[in-house]
Amino acid sequence: MGSVRGTPIILAYSWFLIAGFTVIVFGPQLLNARPSLGAGAYLVAFAYALLLLFSVFVHELSHAVAAKVYGWPTHKIVLNLWGGHTEFDFTKATPGRALVVAFAGPVANFVLAGLAWPLQLAASNPTSLSGSIVLLLANIFIWANLLIGLFNVLPGLPLDGGRLVESIVWKATGNQEKGTLAAGWAGRIIVVLIVVGVLVLPYVRGTQPDLTTTFIVVLLAGFLWMGASASIKGAAIRLRLPAINASALAAPAVSAAIDCSVAQLWTLRSRYPNEPIVLCSADGRPAAVVDEHALAAVPPHAAGQTPANAVARSLTAGAFVPESAFGEELVQYLSQLPDTEYAVIDARGRVTGLLSQAKVVAAITGK
Repeated sequence: MGSVRGTPIILAYSWFLIAGFTVIVFGPQLLNARPSLGAGAYLVAFAYALLLLFSVFVHELSHAVAAKVYGWPTHKIVLNLWGGHTEFDFTKATPGRALVVAFAGPVANFVLAGLAWPLQLAASNPTSLSGSIVLLLANIFIWANLLIGLFNVLPGLPLDGGRLVESIVWKATGNQEKGTLAAGWAGRIIVVLIVVGVLVLPYVRGTQPDLTTTFIVVLLAGFLWMGASASIKGAAIRLRLPAINASALAAPAVSAAIDCSVAQLWTLRSRYPNEPIVLCSADGRPAAVVDEHALAAVPPHAAGQTPANAVARSLTAGAFVPESAFGEELVQYLSQLPDTEYAVIDARGRVTGLLSQAKVVAAITGK
């Protein structure tokens, strides 16, 4: 749709689904309440969808502006089926600043509701159809912003109020990930309370929520549960990152010159029966890993003439890491390489191990 101070604003196709839902659901309700509107009731319902879009946009824009005040890179604002979200870099965050950025959105909605209040008062006694429509939309706009603001301050991720729980735990423990975990679980509790309060309790009391309410609550609960779960999973991964150490995860390995023969590899294998063999180029850089099946398949009479690189898997240039490498920096570096295995070297550049992608992934996911 454009950009605000370099931040792209994206309107996802899924927004048109919620806009259509709004027209279909609220159009007939407006028509029944105000028959004089006629087919215009559906236009008013669409105007309601646009006002919701504007309210969400201002909400997300407030997040972006607050982030920019602190110098955080803001990547994009997305408006979609679920409302919207703002992507920015949290690496420079502190508990207090994270809270300010999070609550900038709900505060903006409360301000919008306050700004619309005089308009509602001015149109409180409409004398024409247009005045009646203005009053209706002003009233909807006020309540929509109040609900968006109040809903978003609920204390659980992915809602903005979840940053309050996160910041409290973060400040107390000195660890943001532990705060995110707590806020994610708080978000799950909120989902359960919403479902129980809106869908389960009416049945217990002998009543039944209508189909529209049930659909909205189920859709909303699903979105919130997925968001909370994603926060929990992401925080758990980040908590495991410091333990991801190249030296600890690598299998011990030995090295050989890439221009040696298979016969020489067999000699090396007899001395080191279990260690992987990494072939190094003339400049000492790891270049390939010997394939054990290919090594064993070479006929004895051809071993002396068969070059070692004929029975090896090539490594991408740079597919080696210091044995001291660890954490997020190590994971980000490996993610840029297409390989599934990486040589590990010591401070003198000698090969000490072979690190597999599968082991890194297992350490990250805990599986």
